Amino acid sequence: MTCLEKNIVLQMNHIMKIYSNGVVANEDVSIELEKGEIHALLGENGAGKSTLMKVLFGIESPDEGQILLNGQETSIRSPQDAISKGIGMVHQHFMLVPSLTVAENIILGVEPRKKGVFIDMEKAVSAAEEIAQKYNFDIDVRTKVEEIPVGIKQKVEILKALYRGADILILDEPTAVLTPQETDELFVQLEKLRDNGHTIIFISHKLDEIKKICNRATIMRSGRSMGTYEVKDISTEDMSRLMVGRDVVLTFEKEEAKPAGVILKVRDLSVRNAQGVLKVDNLSFDLQGGEILGIAGVEGNGQSELINSLTGLNKSYQGRIFVKETDIEKSSIKEIRDLSVAHIPEDRMTSGCAGNLNILENLFSNQYTDPEYSGKMLLKVKRIQARSVELIKEYLIKCRSFRQNVGMLSGGNIQKVIVAREFSTGPGLIIANQPTRGVDVGAAEFIRKRLLAFRDAGCAVLLVSADLNEVFSLSDRLAVMYKGKFSGVFTNVADVTEEELGQYMLGLKHQEEQEGVIYE
Repeated sequence: MTCLEKNIVLQMNHIMKIYSNGVVANEDVSIELEKGEIHALLGENGAGKSTLMKVLFGIESPDEGQILLNGQETSIRSPQDAISKGIGMVHQHFMLVPSLTVAENIILGVEPRKKGVFIDMEKAVSAAEEIAQKYNFDIDVRTKVEEIPVGIKQKVEILKALYRGADILILDEPTAVLTPQETDELFVQLEKLRDNGHTIIFISHKLDEIKKICNRATIMRSGRSMGTYEVKDISTEDMSRLMVGRDVVLTFEKEEAKPAGVILKVRDLSVRNAQGVLKVDNLSFDLQGGEILGIAGVEGNGQSELINSLTGLNKSYQGRIFVKETDIEKSSIKEIRDLSVAHIPEDRMTSGCAGNLNILENLFSNQYTDPEYSGKMLLKVKRIQARSVELIKEYLIKCRSFRQNVGMLSGGNIQKVIVAREFSTGPGLIIANQPTRGVDVGAAEFIRKRLLAFRDAGCAVLLVSADLNEVFSLSDRLAVMYKGKFSGVFTNVADVTEEELGQYMLGLKHQEEQEGVIYE
């Protein structure tokens, strides 16, 4: 069958991209997209997915290869160039201005104007409403973005791209922060777009979602394409194997929890954000050694404020927090860490690492005063270097050496550096906020196995995750945060369904009596 008969809208042929540091990100990669399909792009972190999409969206220039758009060879020199050619991209981290309305965000940069000077807001609102209605997106375009839920923000990003004439949409981890109900709603919209002739590139690590929504999948490993497959003809196990080159455990058999006394005690905790809005509302709970307490919830319901208070990043709270019976109200971050507390932060680039420092410096940023690595006057450089090599090997960090800047690594490998740093201290309490967000199935499997191993060794684990498969498979107890409170707490996690959990996450259900939150 010819390309014309198959209605190929885009071809990327023999793409080669080598970065200035010598890293081969794409090696002879080819991919073709058919009109009206949802095409999955998957692979490990560092496999070359992001680079390939950056080439397509004009952020990077290929060293070799060609791009054909509707059968015609073209070059894409910038994101603006890509947009003008009908290619749009919705990034994993939303590019919206919270203080502006939905309409203002949709038309931002291409505003209709009166007499060529003043923005015509009436026409802008009308245009935003028209495109929302055209694609059946039920959105009040006059609402400020800061007032709408995450699922609607995702739709606004898609409308922004469609307003600019996108026929090909690149969606980077579009369901990372959505509830099951919001994910289902998004999939309905994507299927409508597909049926209307739009072509969608769906980048995701959630293989069950790929099976549910995608027509074909291109799988990448180590900068190369491992082939394109009909999704209906390939299992999630085979997809995982092609991605990582080995069998991957997608479900975990875990031993029954053996709680070993309260490690973390939170009483009457209330936290307000910088704007004075109450984000954690009189919350009390205990966490024991030898158990994992999972916290699910739509982002923005107080999870970040809770974690920042527990780890010493925020001291402006009311209530009391005890780690191993020590009230940490006046403790510094170092003093809290000295209580054997490890913290995997939500935002790896802002608070998880120093991107301009190398891997060794990041790995030992919390251990440089340890007598094992520090003498009376100088650091024990050879011991630190040897341990860095061990950790890079143990945590499968893809890099040239420990001297490579962390900022030069892929997102998933940056996460591995952070996890290696935190886990290598022998913690008694692990506070893990989105520990596997944006990492591939192989790395996620590794991190989850380590969390279970720490739990089995008597460590207390507080796990905050938007990945419901993760909280279901790892948690011994499961709590749902909604508007700063626990709307539900479940001690029999196996009896809870995703749909039921989603109702608690959206505030449609609420437990009046909650057992197993406090052990006193």
